[in-house]
Amino acid sequence: MYKNSGAQTTSASIAFCLELPVKMDFLHRNGVLIIQHLQKDYRAYYNFLSFMSNVGDPRNIFSIYFPLWFQLNQTVGTKMIWVAVIGDWFNLIFKWILFGHRPYWWVQETQIHPNHSSPCLEQFPATCETGPGSPSGHAMGSSCVWYVMVTAALSNTVSRVDKLSIILHRVFIATHFPHQVILGVIGGVLVAEAFEHTPGIQTASLSTYLKTNLFLFLFALGFYLLLGLLDIDLLWSVPIAKKWCANPDWIHIDTTPFAGLVRNLGVFFGLGFAVNSEMFLSSCRGENSCKLSFRLLCAVASLTTLQLYHLIKIPTHAECLFYVLSFCKSASIPLTVVALIPYCIHMLMKPSDKKSN
Repeated sequence: MYKNSGAQTTSASIAFCLELPVKMDFLHRNGVLIIQHLQKDYRAYYNFLSFMSNVGDPRNIFSIYFPLWFQLNQTVGTKMIWVAVIGDWFNLIFKWILFGHRPYWWVQETQIHPNHSSPCLEQFPATCETGPGSPSGHAMGSSCVWYVMVTAALSNTVSRVDKLSIILHRVFIATHFPHQVILGVIGGVLVAEAFEHTPGIQTASLSTYLKTNLFLFLFALGFYLLLGLLDIDLLWSVPIAKKWCANPDWIHIDTTPFAGLVRNLGVFFGLGFAVNSEMFLSSCRGENSCKLSFRLLCAVASLTTLQLYHLIKIPTHAECLFYVLSFCKSASIPLTVVALIPYCIHMLMKPSDKKSN
């Protein structure tokens, strides 16, 4: 009886593995039809979808949403960073496990079309991302952060419009299949919901930040090296992306799997030092922290300063140098927003306080 049960289980597993490529081809084939429909019939909405996608771009989390929210509500701002970093880390691990193709190269690589007559998909400057496609990092990252902001203050309608626009845009430009962005949204919401029940992040010590950062890095690196020993190349998507991208100038090193990891670890590292620094404790936890004028000045100064950060271009000719400088640049963002700017404004407001007394 038990032998028959085991044999049935093995047979079912083998059948599932054999059917999986067929099911994925079905998803990909129908996904391509949806992309072609969007590109043909909704071309007039491209600029709007592109704008809304930029609004929800995970890279704007650190340069726009975080500095604004942290100065208005430190609890929400801190949670945004934790959710964004952990969510993007899970996204990277899932990408390495799922080996998801992207539409713009899948139509060229697949053999399911007769006579090699691959469907025509238009490419755009944001199409040629080099990492695996599933789940969508844009959809997952924006879902994490918008979930935190919505539960804190914003209208749920705004969140739904932004998520829908990101989904449509990522599909429209042929960088994701529909099922990949749906998985990203679901994953992002799950991560954000988990942190709704993790109050300890608000009082985390520097040691906690460093240990978490080290764990995230070592786990990702260990996973990468382990699969490498098994002859599984986790960077398999990079040469394929370079091969089928319509314009080589659209290939950017900051879309590689490790670029996002380094960027997020840098931000997390900087936040840990910032919230445990004397500059933060004397300014944001001091007597000025309750003043609306202090918070507004910090928010305006932070947003202005971080826009200047975009003028700092990191050289991309050497990959290792790019990762090191990207880490340092990312770490400087929370250090500037959380510690340096509030401390400077706190010191500037001190003389006026004394004179008024």
